Amino acid sequence: MSEVKTNKEQHEELLRFLKEKIAKVKQGGGEKRIAKEHEKGKLTARERIDYLLDEGDEFLEIGALAADQMYLEEGGCPSAGVVTGIGQVSGRMCVVVANDATVKAGAWFPMTAKKNLRAQEVAMENRLPIIYLVDSAGVFLPKQNEIFPDKEHFGRQFRNNAKMSAMGIVQVAAIMGSCVAGGAYLPIMSDEALIVDKTGSIFLAGSYLVKAAIGESVDNETLGGATTHCEISGVTDNKYDNDQACLDAIKRIFNTLGAREDAGFDRVKSIEPEKSYEELLSLFPIDRAKPYDMHELLKGLVDQGSFDEYKPDYGQTLVCGTARVDGWAVGIVANQRKMVKTKKGEMQMGGVIYSDSADKAARFIMNCNQRKIPLLFLQDVSGFMVGSRAEHGGIIKDGAKMVNAMANSVVPKFTIIIGNSYGAGNYAMCGKAYDPRLIYSWPTAQMAVMSGASAAKTLLQIKVASLKKTGKEISPDDEAKLLKDISDKYEEELSPYYAAARLWVDGVIAPQETRKVISMGITAANHAPIIERFNVGVIQT
Repeated sequence: MSEVKTNKEQHEELLRFLKEKIAKVKQGGGEKRIAKEHEKGKLTARERIDYLLDEGDEFLEIGALAADQMYLEEGGCPSAGVVTGIGQVSGRMCVVVANDATVKAGAWFPMTAKKNLRAQEVAMENRLPIIYLVDSAGVFLPKQNEIFPDKEHFGRQFRNNAKMSAMGIVQVAAIMGSCVAGGAYLPIMSDEALIVDKTGSIFLAGSYLVKAAIGESVDNETLGGATTHCEISGVTDNKYDNDQACLDAIKRIFNTLGAREDAGFDRVKSIEPEKSYEELLSLFPIDRAKPYDMHELLKGLVDQGSFDEYKPDYGQTLVCGTARVDGWAVGIVANQRKMVKTKKGEMQMGGVIYSDSADKAARFIMNCNQRKIPLLFLQDVSGFMVGSRAEHGGIIKDGAKMVNAMANSVVPKFTIIIGNSYGAGNYAMCGKAYDPRLIYSWPTAQMAVMSGASAAKTLLQIKVASLKKTGKEISPDDEAKLLKDISDKYEEELSPYYAAARLWVDGVIAPQETRKVISMGITAANHAPIIERFNVGVIQT
């Protein structure tokens, strides 16, 4: 008989798996590919970022697990072939985008485009300067139909270049390897375009295509190398002898940036949480059927003594209140996972949003907008209450009110999925569709229309009914096998890694990283003054 693992041991197992997955992703195309870049005198994408960022500064990676377990027929595409995130250069917070030439020569897959656009979105929403470290062979041609023509495809990044320029967001590009075809516009539509001599090149068509198209024989260096573009065409601004010299130049540029405005979000000296990280793990059950008190969990996430609850005795399946995280003032909307009893004596299930809790959350969200406090959503939600009692009580109306207030919020929103994220609960609690500035998952998260058990039983009923219509009867054993097959597939799609691979979340983090993510997110958001007026329009009453 196998030994039953404690809750803490199960958490540690999940965290080991996460750590191993991230370590593998950071190897990019592998040791041989990294060695080839070094032989050319080049740094890898991650080495460039390490060299560029201020010493000792945190780098908040966005989309590290993008494309995880995707494009396997093409040999995979770790981290979607591009490294993106938020860090500091010469004391200035910025977004960094670095093509990873160890992965398919930095070629663009569909998820590469989605990840690049996400990085640009982060820069635009937070008005952060952005640095592009370009080293890409261009579009991965076998997938061109999934990356080229649509609104959210490859071309959107150049539209964003133009929009950011008009918004006054600083964009600096360094051509540190190949920069081909349509991709050539990205650095040249930036404010400043630097290039590394001998290894950097930029052209609309390479030498082979030029030969095929117009019959001209020319080598790539003459066609679009650093000397050509710095001394003849004027396409690039300055050339540098190596990667380090080019990155030093970017540091100098950022050292001269003018002062920025800020949004004025409130921050005081940070205080450690009341509960330790170990206590936090022991409080949060791996078993989804087990209840827990969100109030106790918050004691391991917010600054000690800072939580001030809003309407604690009303709408208890949502916990709302102001607190501080690493000194920053936040408004928290979190799912309560234990059973609660209303003043009328009604028992309410944990993780479910009822009419009273939706009503409370809507009002609280409006108050945070009035007070200019960023919003933090902690998701462990099974959905909205169903049944005749809930419908007669107007659950759809109250849910719509919460969604309206949340969707129209002008203060920045941040979402951490710690457990369940099912159905319309995902929407009301600020899922990806509602523009959270950052959205991350714990390894314990699950995201889907409904829970795995419910979905599998529903899908099984549909499948069995369909078979019976064709005159086929299935035995109990066949039905059990069918249920297992359906469950296994659905469980895979529930995984936080499945969500992270598709950028439904920005990444999967260990619980102890939560405070850092929230703090860096609000620091970034503080770069963007709020200029839009909060207006919910027509709201259900």
